[in-house]
Amino acid sequence: MPADPKRQSPWRNPMVWLMVGFPLAAVVAGIATVFIAIDAGGSDAIPDDVRRTAQIQTTELGPDERAAERKLAAVFSVQEGAVEVLVATGDFDRGHPLKLSLLHPVDAAQDIALTLQPNGRGGWSATHALDVGHAWRVQLLDDAGTWRLLARLPAGQRGVLLRPSLAGDDDAVATPPPAKAP
Repeated sequence: MPADPKRQSPWRNPMVWLMVGFPLAAVVAGIATVFIAIDAGGSDAIPDDVRRTAQIQTTELGPDERAAERKLAAVFSVQEGAVEVLVATGDFDRGHPLKLSLLHPVDAAQDIALTLQPNGRGGWSATHALDVGHAWRVQLLDDAGTWRLLARLPAGQRGVLLRPSLAGDDDAVATPPPAKAP
């Protein structure tokens, strides 16, 4: 003889498990998301000093403007066990070392800072085996930080042109005039 349905435990009904299980899973997932967000920290992919004023984010563009005024550009290349920078255009002080920052796209702990020494071939180099299996953000500065050149080195690529982030007038792309209505 079957048991009285009124005396059965409610936990034997699958609908009760759904009513308790889904909200409980949502709470656990929410708590896990909070812990993941806290553990990630405030590491930014862009290490520039940034000031936020009235919901507007500003950064110092002086080094980029000075590099554009001097028409600086350089070629960054990855060799076997070394990195090298060669002058493309502009007036570089070839007797002083340069600072090279290789910024990881996701993990700031994997960022690399190198000091490039003049190499006698008209450029600068440093001994470092760089993993080109993922993209890098490349930043080149002089010793005093008065100018800055930037580029993105795509995954698998071994060279890129470094330029100021602010293009000068001679770099502007001409836009065609608007089409006239018939």
